[in-house]
Amino acid sequence: MNQTINRMGRTEWALMLLLSLVWGGAFFLGKVAVDALPPLTVVAVRVSLAAVMLNAVLLVTGRRLPQGRGLWVRFMVLGLLNNALPFSLIFWGETRISSGLASILNASSPAWCILLAHFLTRDEKLTPSKAVGMVLGLLGVVTLIGWDILVGERGNAVAQLAVVGAAVSYGLAGIYSKQFNAVPPLVLSTAQLTCAAVWMIPAALLTYPAGVPLAPDLKVVLALLGLALFCSALAYILYFRILATAGASNALLVTLLVPVSANALSVAFLGERIGVSQVVGMALIGLGLLVIDGRVVERVTRRVRAR
Repeated sequence: MNQTINRMGRTEWALMLLLSLVWGGAFFLGKVAVDALPPLTVVAVRVSLAAVMLNAVLLVTGRRLPQGRGLWVRFMVLGLLNNALPFSLIFWGETRISSGLASILNASSPAWCILLAHFLTRDEKLTPSKAVGMVLGLLGVVTLIGWDILVGERGNAVAQLAVVGAAVSYGLAGIYSKQFNAVPPLVLSTAQLTCAAVWMIPAALLTYPAGVPLAPDLKVVLALLGLALFCSALAYILYFRILATAGASNALLVTLLVPVSANALSVAFLGERIGVSQVVGMALIGLGLLVIDGRVVERVTRRVRAR
């Protein structure tokens, strides 16, 4: 097994923490946007603005997007699996369920990736530590946000399934992205989001309600800019950097950290207090990540055997 692809170093953990902070506000910003605009319109604006920004960065830095029809067909698939489809499902789901529940369901992404990678790859097989770690992590996410949220929103099964579908799509995208490890993260992010815009602009135009003016207020505009600049353009550069060295299963562990970051941001900027459930939830998530990483478990095992 290629250990360099399946272990997280200090750099990868630092990038993952930064990415979780960036993505921590995505569900909140998305909720603000879809309360004022149709979900597909929000997705189209998000990926289009992000694509324009990243293409401008490529232009300024003198880089170019790669050529080749076959390569761009694969980029189109990646843009669908990693952006267009999951963004649409999540934002549509958020018109019917809370952003908190959406983040819980989205946190199943690494579980789907670990399961699918076991059957679809040779170097990311399911191990007992991964299985136990994922269970601990998911329990931590639900504990962090509150078990009552699962009970209070039972009536929105279709919306919940939509967000789970997004999590599955992210899992497939993580595995599919492995073939692009040789492509620089900035170039890959630009190509992916450009292709996502190609998918979403026609979809948004075809589904936009007739006679409804497109006149969002400043709050919605700022939410869209945040989604595009930070939660898409910057986020996917970080994500593909992690993916290239740590593998798909490890890269998607960030979805377990996103609720933690969201709570931390609420405490820091909104004056919210941390309760016992938040502390227990974060502890379970941290324990789950340590188990999945494996190094602490190996050290403990060696010490026990040495006695």
